[in-house]
Order: sequence, then structure tokens, then C-alpha cells
Amino acid sequence: MYKKLVLIFILLLSISGCGQPSIEKLNKVGLLVPETVNDQVWGTKGYKGLLKIQSELNVDVFYKEGMDNEQVVRNAIRDFQEKGVNLVFGHGSEYESFFEEISKDYPDIHFVFTNGVAKGKNVTSLNFEAHAMGFFGGMVAGEMSKTNKVGVLAAFEWQPEVNGFFEGAYYQNEEVDVDIQFVQDWDNVPLAMEYLDVIIGNGADVVYVAGDGYNVPVIERLKEKGLYAVGFVSDQADLGEGTVLTSTVQHVDRLYELVAKRYNTGELESGDLYFDFQDDVIDLGKFSPLVDESFQEDLEDHIKKYQKTEKLPNQF
Repeated sequence: MYKKLVLIFILLLSISGCGQPSIEKLNKVGLLVPETVNDQVWGTKGYKGLLKIQSELNVDVFYKEGMDNEQVVRNAIRDFQEKGVNLVFGHGSEYESFFEEISKDYPDIHFVFTNGVAKGKNVTSLNFEAHAMGFFGGMVAGEMSKTNKVGVLAAFEWQPEVNGFFEGAYYQNEEVDVDIQFVQDWDNVPLAMEYLDVIIGNGADVVYVAGDGYNVPVIERLKEKGLYAVGFVSDQADLGEGTVLTSTVQHVDRLYELVAKRYNTGELESGDLYFDFQDDVIDLGKFSPLVDESFQEDLEDHIKKYQKTEKLPNQF
């Protein structure tokens, strides 16, 4: 009789637990970057996010560089698992295809990557709603251009900030022409320089450098030529306040900390999540002193209205 009661008790516990979400406390965190954490742009942002998690949540963290193919990623995940890691950040959209398959073999690890479509019960994609940041960056370019010609040096056609920049520049200056060139790569500096020459040759005096792997050398070239830039991902004012008018900043470090805290409290959802100005992970960087203060104030008002209404200036 005693054994029967024990069995019944266990059965009732198992039934009552069905359908309840399991809360997995954060143990240790791993970060994979395709290149390096010392690039001063995208990779560095991810690394700073990892350090924020370590500091705020008091957990051990690990990172691996050069994670650019499935085999090295598999080896890294195996190593992370042995160390007790249960939350892994793949720092880029390239990890979408890797995690789709690898996540099936590691159900006790939650996999996170950026800018893609998550497939798997333990996979989350973090997506920046970049259209608005591009719009406000475009407004700055349209306002500051003396030639009424501005350029976008982007990596890929799918980047929502590209159309946003075009719309913002035209909203601010109906006389402006926008020359858009796509490098088809985040890191191809020589090709980016070739396209930059095309943009400059077409008369642009402001360029939105929307590629984090090549934007530093491109901005340096613009500085040499006495032209202007709108920075990307990081606040790049330190590259020259007479060159960088402002930057469209994505605070990946803040976002990673937010995600880790959600995981620690059982609130991190699988699937595709979206973040914008309203989440305090996107904003504009420091303005160049060349940008008129009254325009800066107007732009800040537009951003505040967008945060409240989710409508851009051209949507009212």
C-alpha cells in the first residue's frame, strides 16, 4: 500500500507540472564572435555586454573569437557545456543557421543571436528595429549637406536603416539626392573604399557608413577629404567631431544584459524579439558642434514623439 501511495503522489506531481514553464537560473554565459572583440565596433560592443552580465549578475563568462564556421562553433559549444554554460550569445546573424541545428543537441542551453529568424524551442533572435534610427540619421544628413547629395555605404540590401535614412534625408531636405551603394559584406574594407570613391565622385558630402567592419577606415578617409559622416552601431564622435555629425547607436551591451536578466527570471522567450528607441537600446550619438543646436533640439523632440507614438515625422 505504501509503494502505491508513493507512486500516486509522484504521478500527481508530474501531472500538476505539465504545461508549466521551467525557470532555468542563469549559470554561466558564453559569447561567440565571428571576428574579434577588439574591433572597437560590433565585436567590442558584444564583449562589453558580456562584461556587464558578469558584473551585474555575478556569473562566470567566457568568449571565443574567430567563430565563423559550423565546426568551430560546435567545438566551442561543447566546451561551453563542459564549463556549465547555459546561455550562449552568437554575436551576429551568421549564427542563425548554426544554432538551428546545434541547439537540438543541447536542450539545456539557450541560444541567442542577432538579426534573423529563430528556429528551435531554445533559440531566440534579437532584432534591432533600425528603420527609425536610419530615418533620424538621414534627417541630420539632409540638414547638413551643402551639395544636396548624400550617400549610404551599406553592407546589405536588407538593412532597414538604409530605407530609413533615405526617407529621413528627403523629409528634411526635398532637394537631396541619395546615392546608395552595397558592399555585400560587413568587413571588406578595400571594396568599401571603392564604393566610397563612387559616392564621393557623385558629389555626396555626407555619407552614412552603415557597415560596422569598414566604417572606421571609411570615416578616416572622409575626414581626409573634408567631408562628413554619420556613424553606425557605436558612437563614433571620437573619430572627429568635425567629421562625424552624429551616429546611429545600437547598444548591444545593454541588450545582452537585458536578455540575461530575463533568462535568469524565466522571462526570456524563444522566437524573434524586436527592440527600438523605446527599449533604451537604440539612440543617436553625440552631435558634432557643427550641427545647429536648434536643429538638435527639434530632432530630440521628434525622437521623443516617436518613443511615445511609434510614428516618425513623415507619418503624422
